[in-house]
Amino acid sequence: MAQLDVQGMCMRGSSPELRLPSNDLKRTPVEDIRSLRLITAIKTPYLPDGRLDIEAYNGLINMQIAQGVKGVIVGATAGEGHLMSWDEHIMLIRHTVDRFGASLKVIGNTGSNSTAEAMEATEKGFAVGMHASLHINPYYGKTSIHGLLAHFNSVLPMGPMIIYNVPARTGQDIPPSVIQTLATSPNFVGIKECVGNDRVRQYAEEGITVWCGMDDQCHDGRWDFGAVGSMSVASNLIPGLMLELVTGKKSPSLNEKVLPLVEWLFHEPNPIGVNTALAQLGVVRPVFRLPYVPLPLSKRLEFVGLVKDIGRKHFVGDGEVQVLDDDDFILVGKH
Repeated sequence: MAQLDVQGMCMRGSSPELRLPSNDLKRTPVEDIRSLRLITAIKTPYLPDGRLDIEAYNGLINMQIAQGVKGVIVGATAGEGHLMSWDEHIMLIRHTVDRFGASLKVIGNTGSNSTAEAMEATEKGFAVGMHASLHINPYYGKTSIHGLLAHFNSVLPMGPMIIYNVPARTGQDIPPSVIQTLATSPNFVGIKECVGNDRVRQYAEEGITVWCGMDDQCHDGRWDFGAVGSMSVASNLIPGLMLELVTGKKSPSLNEKVLPLVEWLFHEPNPIGVNTALAQLGVVRPVFRLPYVPLPLSKRLEFVGLVKDIGRKHFVGDGEVQVLDDDDFILVGKH
């Protein structure tokens, strides 16, 4: 059973407290991040008691690297950063940098609806070596346009930053005027945009780096609307095909091939689908941190058919895809 490397940590009660390096690390040039075509919003696997399964996590990232992926987001929605303590979150960023930072760019999701939390997490993330930060706008307790600018400008001086616009989750669209203002900063990298490809086109025409944040739109976003690539959930499962979708050349036939899987993945809110799929592929243990629960049996059976249609060789892992029973899943509330 794998354990997180605890070098550089001390214990405070039952929670590990990260000791941060004191040296001022050299920041990654923003152009190095802007050149990434496919960035996987990496899944965080769990042990049966709900702790992070670092062995499975390492295996999943190695599968990404083997298929040519050059960037990952740690602790985003698919990685369930919102279900982690900040100690877990920063330690996982550090582990990813230490283990894989020479092979790919590590983007830490250090955003928060609290500016103070976002500042502290981003400072710690850069201290442990992440190459860039990812920031959503404050959710639930929405703020004004001036408040959005003040929030983002509180973390922007710390290092390369990507904005994540996903109003379906935050309840508030980040308007282009905010992005246009932030884009004047040398630390502004670009935006992960989930509003749609018309917005993608607007940013591309203005010379602002934009990644498509919707797997079902990323092919057209890349080839018809000017996105540099995709920040993807589906690439947890089919990294090679998703990379092909946004590199090389336009391929409507490939897009048509993967769209049924993408539709299946988002039948329920992310990350329910990707968690279920990776468990059925035998890549992670069938452990869910609540409030997420697996897709029902009918959808699990459907996934087996999708794997057959697309081809098992295109999916991560080596074993046969399984149809798991309800009793195979472990649901963890307190961890």
